[in-house]
Amino acid sequence: MSISTTNESGRYPAWPPEGPSRAPYWSFVDPSIYQREQEKIFRGSAWHFLGLEAEVPEPGCFKTNRVGDTPVVLTRDQDGILHAVVNRCAHRGNIVCREELGKAESLYCVYHAWAYNLKGDLTSAAFRRGIRGEGGLPEDFKLEDHGLQKLRVESFCGLVFGSFDHKIMPLTEWMGEVGDGIRRTLPRPLKVLGYDTQRIHANWKNYHENPRDSFHANILHTFYGTFGLSKQSQESAMVLDRAGRHVYFYTKMGTDRDDATYKQTASNLRSVKSDFSLRDRQLLDWTDEFGDGINIQILSLYPSFVLHQISNNLATRQLVTYSPTLCDLHWTYFGFEDDTPEMTDRRLFQQNLVGSAGLVSMEDASVCEMIRRSLGDKPEGSSFMQMGGKDLNSGGSSKLSERALRNFWNTYRGQMEL
Repeated sequence: MSISTTNESGRYPAWPPEGPSRAPYWSFVDPSIYQREQEKIFRGSAWHFLGLEAEVPEPGCFKTNRVGDTPVVLTRDQDGILHAVVNRCAHRGNIVCREELGKAESLYCVYHAWAYNLKGDLTSAAFRRGIRGEGGLPEDFKLEDHGLQKLRVESFCGLVFGSFDHKIMPLTEWMGEVGDGIRRTLPRPLKVLGYDTQRIHANWKNYHENPRDSFHANILHTFYGTFGLSKQSQESAMVLDRAGRHVYFYTKMGTDRDDATYKQTASNLRSVKSDFSLRDRQLLDWTDEFGDGINIQILSLYPSFVLHQISNNLATRQLVTYSPTLCDLHWTYFGFEDDTPEMTDRRLFQQNLVGSAGLVSMEDASVCEMIRRSLGDKPEGSSFMQMGGKDLNSGGSSKLSERALRNFWNTYRGQMEL
């Protein structure tokens, strides 16, 4: 990009003077911004989702994943302790663990047979002593100096997170008040039900904005409003942590309360104009398993994690980055170990609502890709986020607000030093 106006660092265009109520379009496409994100955010001071404890249930189990564009491995060692290491051999940079999930006694590089224990410590290197007095590694070579790069690891309600910053605040402190939304949704041991991966030809921030945007669902996803799963006229609220990093919002189906202003706007919504009906309404069956009347809760943790409850479907979503205009969204569907067969069947059936082709989620990636096409390679201008107010605190707990977006961009801008 060639824009003369720069910020204080002198490297990037100036941020719009309106502050967090604007997001400059160059931040979605600039390759140098993407590289800075990897350094400052993904390999910086933040907690990142690595997987479910249920995916590594026993000693020896592992799961490969990515933090930003860095490959990592989540392991459970022989003592049952969780670890995470960069999936990159200390010798020549080869991938050490190639399978997505599995069980092993060690992590082994096929290139030159360097082997690591499940903590990431190097335990052997082929021909380290040479043969017949020839070759071999230097005499001052020490196994303990060449282990895999380690992350700090903590788990919460069955979710495992890692950070490259070993001095970062504890996970529960970092989550703040939004941790209550996780406790509510994950009160018991989890059981994995399936996976889905969705490739999105857009910037990762376009998608992360989406589940923080609490009022688009009733507009974009016509299935919600048409069949009453979520409507702006229903009882709902938004909860942010005090630092503004994270957010969750919820809706209670069947609590509709209309007024003149709602009816005026609703008359323009596609869902209201729709005359669709379901021949089999089984997809709408919902059991209030948490006893609070909430049928939808969408929770986002900065910078790239989502936990959802949509009716009785439960899932995590994790963004994995590849370039300024390409990312993957990994969905992990789960239930609880003590679910009845009937509840498991219901959760699986309601997966038709979500995922890459879900009836209430397939439009999200499409909108992100449409934004990408509209921006091009050298966009001017910025997005406008003043629903509910202009500053970080305005908008209160109303879902009819872009407060969560303003707080995301404020956190992002601070960490990126823009």
